[in-house]
Amino acid sequence: MRVLIVQSNKNLGLLWQQHLERLDAEVTLVNTGEQALNQIEATLFDVIVLDLVLTEGSALTVADFAQFRQPQANVVFVTNTTFFSDGSIFHHSANARAFIQTATPPRDLAEIVHYYGSPSSGHEVPRDPVSG
Repeated sequence: MRVLIVQSNKNLGLLWQQHLERLDAEVTLVNTGEQALNQIEATLFDVIVLDLVLTEGSALTVADFAQFRQPQANVVFVTNTTFFSDGSIFHHSANARAFIQTATPPRDLAEIVHYYGSPSSGHEVPRDPVSG
């Protein structure tokens, strides 16, 4: 399972990365929207963990670009605000699968991401059998 974490707080992103790697995820961590767009352009991801409030760039732009370039990638939004707490994020982002608080225990976040990226979930990115 390939995971992209887009999190402005490097320490929090590293913590999430460690928990995902314990579940055998291949994780790429970036800190800005621009870095995320570059990674989405270059690498196929199963799940994108995306902080809704980035210090540089727009999370919704990242999600929209992912929907265009990698429509099968699932996005797990995280936030420390009440913005979109009414569930409207699912109307704004077609690839949104979960919306959780930043304070969610890292182990729980990793399990949610693992669910949306594992082949048994039915939510995985199809792979080309030749190129993998």
